[in-house]
Amino acid sequence: MAKVLSKEQMEVITQAAVAAMNEYMEKKELQRKKQERDRRLRNTKLLLKHYRSFVAHAETLLARPDDGEWDNTLDDLREQEYAVSAVKRSRERTATMVRFMRDMMGVYRAMCERSPQPEDLRRYRMVEALYIAEEVTTVEQLAEQHAIDTSTVYKDVNNACKVLSVLMFGVDGIRLEL
Repeated sequence: MAKVLSKEQMEVITQAAVAAMNEYMEKKELQRKKQERDRRLRNTKLLLKHYRSFVAHAETLLARPDDGEWDNTLDDLREQEYAVSAVKRSRERTATMVRFMRDMMGVYRAMCERSPQPEDLRRYRMVEALYIAEEVTTVEQLAEQHAIDTSTVYKDVNNACKVLSVLMFGVDGIRLEL
């Protein structure tokens, strides 16, 4: 014996189902946005981590062979033209990214220098020393130099990366809460 639902019961069930689905979709959208922000922050950290390698890649030039080897090299290059052009494009893109990162670090430095908060400039210096400067500095060295705990160094770097993410990715790099 099948029971038939009244029109009112069907409306209540439908409204509950729609509300549950809307809530589910909102949660999924929030998760997606959080993952995007997390990805941008992770990408910022990866760019910084590999900065010195990018600089080396962008600045290295293939040594020109002597005249005796030049003809053979040209023949090899013609055969491998596609590979050579791919390497050249990669080097050009890397050089562009290095220039962009230098520009954004310059903007970040200017922001930190104008900030009334002394920790902002310290954060810039942490990122500069750890990732950008030619001389490699460790977290422990920075903690000792600034008379702070290593956990503070990591916190400073994370906070700096949040600002740098906004500078590098624009509005997509921030978390908007409405």
